[in-house]
Amino acid sequence: MDTTIVAPTAAISTTRKRGISIQTRNRLIGLAGVLTALIVLEFLPYIAGINPEFLPPLHVMIASLLEQMGTAQFWGMLGSTLMGWAIGLAISLVAGVVLGTIIGMLPIVRKLTSSTIEFLRPIPSVALIPLAVLLFGTTMQSTLLLVVYAGFWQVLIQVLYGVQDVDPVARDTAKSFRFSLWRQIRTVVWPTMLPYVLTGFRLAATVCLVLEVTGELVIGSPGIGKQILLAQTGGNNPVIYSLVLLTGILGVAVNLGAGRLQSFLLRWHPSVRKEVPL
Repeated sequence: MDTTIVAPTAAISTTRKRGISIQTRNRLIGLAGVLTALIVLEFLPYIAGINPEFLPPLHVMIASLLEQMGTAQFWGMLGSTLMGWAIGLAISLVAGVVLGTIIGMLPIVRKLTSSTIEFLRPIPSVALIPLAVLLFGTTMQSTLLLVVYAGFWQVLIQVLYGVQDVDPVARDTAKSFRFSLWRQIRTVVWPTMLPYVLTGFRLAATVCLVLEVTGELVIGSPGIGKQILLAQTGGNNPVIYSLVLLTGILGVAVNLGAGRLQSFLLRWHPSVRKEVPL
């Protein structure tokens, strides 16, 4: 009797220890990769014989970034980029979830729109730059059009997959109990669709940031991209690299933040919940 009780407990303890050690090891490997990249950025100009004026070492980039952070222009530039990114992401998320749910739940609508979706989805957002400039000029709205277009497809496709993944037995049971359409969505469709929605959100968050900076760089709307363009025009290479470094930091922060939010909201889901097999 004692053996039967103690053995699973020991197995659980061992599994948890292994889980913690694996997680710690992965973090250390990731940290080692970051440190390696920073060391390469610092010494590459000297090792490869590149003129530091064209490729400044890491400490010069960081010094330039810290210098810019002491100015009001820097924070206004950063605020413009983050505001455009947040607005575009919110619009694409809402539009993708609403339209994806409607299209996914109505077979006739899905059949009518499938060819249109497959035609529009592969079109790159940067191909819309001439149209955006024609409609809105070099304002924030031009970049916002690119951001919404790019993020919308990331969310829509995931939502369509999520609606398709709903258990047909559960859906038929809800209909047999005469659940209203809203109650079916809330109690049957949404719990299945939520992991897909959050995956689309995570993908859209990074894609929208890329398109926000790209739009500012090409169109000239206010933000980090425009400052990179101005620094390139003025031949200020340290500023260029420091802003590129800032963009990378923002990308990492957005990805990590979206991942943490996904894990928090899906802590009940088997894919996230840390269950110990018995």
